[in-house]
Amino acid sequence: MNPHAPRNEFQRLIYATRNSLKGYVRVFRDEAAFRTQTIVLAIVIPLAAWLGRSWTEFALLVGAWTLVLAAELGNSAIEAVVDRVGREEHDLAGKAKDAGSAMVMTAMLIAGLVWLAVIFDRLG
Repeated sequence: MNPHAPRNEFQRLIYATRNSLKGYVRVFRDEAAFRTQTIVLAIVIPLAAWLGRSWTEFALLVGAWTLVLAAELGNSAIEAVVDRVGREEHDLAGKAKDAGSAMVMTAMLIAGLVWLAVIFDRLG
């Protein structure tokens, strides 16, 4: 437990929110892939509004791509920790980084399948 974290639940929520926002800013600043995926999200939102025939479809389309951003945040965290431990080549470090990359790819495949399903429903 963090000794600097507030003990009051409301203050803890504010503290956690502040740290989360700091995480978004740092990853956006440091990771080109996250910046690119954020730009894609900005494009996806109006496309989802046009393509989705209901609020549920809109939420699925936007949510699917938002999961890609969440996976990229996780991947960035893995990379930062592995790089912090050491820059030398190690099989476990490579495994961790590869798994993080696979997490992002899996999220992208899921997003792609959701988008294809909605497009096929719309066109079919």
